[in-house]
Amino acid sequence: MSSAASARPLARGYSPEGKFLNLLQQAELETGEAASLAGEFPCVGPKTAGESLQMRVLDPLRDPAWDHLVALHHDASCFHTSAWAKVLHQSYSHQPFYLHFSCGGRLAALVPLMEVRSAFTGCRGVCLPFSDACEPLIFDPESTGLVTDQLVRFARERHWKYLEVRGGKSFRLAASPVAQFYGHTLDLRSGTEELITRFTSPVRRAIRKAERSDVSALIVRNREAIGDFYKLHVQTRRRHGLPPQPTSFFLSIYEHIIKPGLGFIVLAQRGSRPIAAAIFFCFGKNALYKYGASDKRFQELRANNLVMWHGIQALAQAGAEKLHFGRTECENDGLRRFKLSWGTEEETIDYFRVDSSGRQFLAAARHGSGFHKRIFGILPLVFNRLAGSMIYPHLD
Repeated sequence: MSSAASARPLARGYSPEGKFLNLLQQAELETGEAASLAGEFPCVGPKTAGESLQMRVLDPLRDPAWDHLVALHHDASCFHTSAWAKVLHQSYSHQPFYLHFSCGGRLAALVPLMEVRSAFTGCRGVCLPFSDACEPLIFDPESTGLVTDQLVRFARERHWKYLEVRGGKSFRLAASPVAQFYGHTLDLRSGTEELITRFTSPVRRAIRKAERSDVSALIVRNREAIGDFYKLHVQTRRRHGLPPQPTSFFLSIYEHIIKPGLGFIVLAQRGSRPIAAAIFFCFGKNALYKYGASDKRFQELRANNLVMWHGIQALAQAGAEKLHFGRTECENDGLRRFKLSWGTEEETIDYFRVDSSGRQFLAAARHGSGFHKRIFGILPLVFNRLAGSMIYPHLD
């Protein structure tokens, strides 16, 4: 059965909003449970003078304590959860080192790290691979210096070429960032009727055009929809001169994030043909627009705008408060304007790197467009997919 066929009953009888409300309520309950979890870290907050910082390594693949603790922080996203850790480990065999810092039994910080080990790109620790922004969760700002010292020591013990942290609003690993991106966040708390008035007029016109063009958008959580999304994803990546992530990566996202209710797919169709799709994540009250894809032959129908609008509506009605649109390359003015047109607030996402001695690690010069993009832009899709399955295990 196609995802389109299986999605129609969902559109009539399935309530994604109800599902997310249950998840949000569950997260609030877990926040209370985490406060006395195992009696080991009963409270959070500043340490008292003279207390030393203790570090423990938790295994998010097997230890349920991690998600309970993550739920305590208001900035926690799906990237911080064990579900995302399982996706990265299952897809690329990256080894998780999820660090718990405490002072005198009081939770000070949570730092999720993945060790990326490659014969071609070296061995390093990243917080976290394939994550737009995933900075450490800081509960005690006074402990950040001690946390940094222990992170550098841990990187040295693991013989990492460098340690990278993505995001720096509350934790700056180095004096200056090694890379910068734009981030865009939409405040969902005002409700959908107010939200649509904040969109620019071209966005509102694009949504109306899609609706007039007999484009329908459905929220789905089935494996078939992953297949429909992936076909569009492969086409989109080739247009951008990039290989796609392997199929196994998206099947893992389905298994660990979408199926348990931490995300969903919005699929736009004209008739029975999928023409655009997007994948959204949600944890607590923070949501993320993670992946988008479309069929260029139907670009004039503006299905991408309808997909985004349906995702925003579902999240707002479910009680999510913030939707992050992911990172944007600073030189990508077109994508930046698109994200700003939805009434988002713009910020800078800083990436920091230090070597095993704690000194800033300078990244190699980036080449945004070059020969490799032209090659991937003309290769047959089957070869692009093969290249992706071979390349991405060495990247982050």
